[in-house]
Amino acid sequence: MTQSTSTSSAVRLSVFALGMSLGLFLAITFSLCVAFDLMFPHYAMHGAWHEFLPGFVWLSWGSFAIGIVETFLYGWYAALIFGPLYNLFAGR
Repeated sequence: MTQSTSTSSAVRLSVFALGMSLGLFLAITFSLCVAFDLMFPHYAMHGAWHEFLPGFVWLSWGSFAIGIVETFLYGWYAALIFGPLYNLFAGR
């Protein structure tokens, strides 16, 4: 009779994969929000972006680029904080 032992190994998150995923998710979401604001200006929310995106002014190509870069970096910020914390607590 053989005895099988099961070992539980936690799945570790790749901080790089998480950073790229969150960064691109936020950059794509920002682009969709800009498109929505252009199609439906009465429901625009670009006023809130002035608070969260330093340097953002509605709307020029330079401002759009700043918004894309900043939202991508916000995704990386979240990944750099969340990924290691998850890996730390999942390993326990």
